Amino acid sequence: MQATLQKQHQWLDKLIGEWNYESECQMEPNQPPSKFKGTEIVKSLGGLWIIAEGQGETPNGEMGTTIVTLGYDPQNDRYIGTFVCSMMSHLWLYNGSLNETETVLTLDTEGPSCTETALAKYQDIITFVSNDHRILTSQILGEDGNWHQFMTGHYWRKS
Repeated sequence: MQATLQKQHQWLDKLIGEWNYESECQMEPNQPPSKFKGTEIVKSLGGLWIIAEGQGETPNGEMGTTIVTLGYDPQNDRYIGTFVCSMMSHLWLYNGSLNETETVLTLDTEGPSCTETALAKYQDIITFVSNDHRILTSQILGEDGNWHQFMTGHYWRKS
């Protein structure tokens, strides 16, 4: 059962490398945003998957670790993956798609709502500005039916 590499798998190669990031997060409407920074190392797993490990500050000022896996499922024509971090016990499952210009990967997921009484719909959106600069935007689907952005991270490839 050997998988055949698709062009969608090769798109993930753009993420491979070492990155510095600076992020801004605003969870509460009338509070100033939290700013934090760190590093991320992204590796390929057999050309079919990428594994990204991030180390850095968290919005509350502590140090944290994140691990993202991303791959492409040709049977369902969807990008799939996971997100886990040292600050939460929830396993986030990604299911997403690439836009027509192949610059924006939108990953849908579900996780604890801000009140943690129910699950909410989220999106993590990876936008490539250039080969060496990408933006990660996170948003939550509100009760009003609109997406509300709460985090933006700029990632720059290390030289």
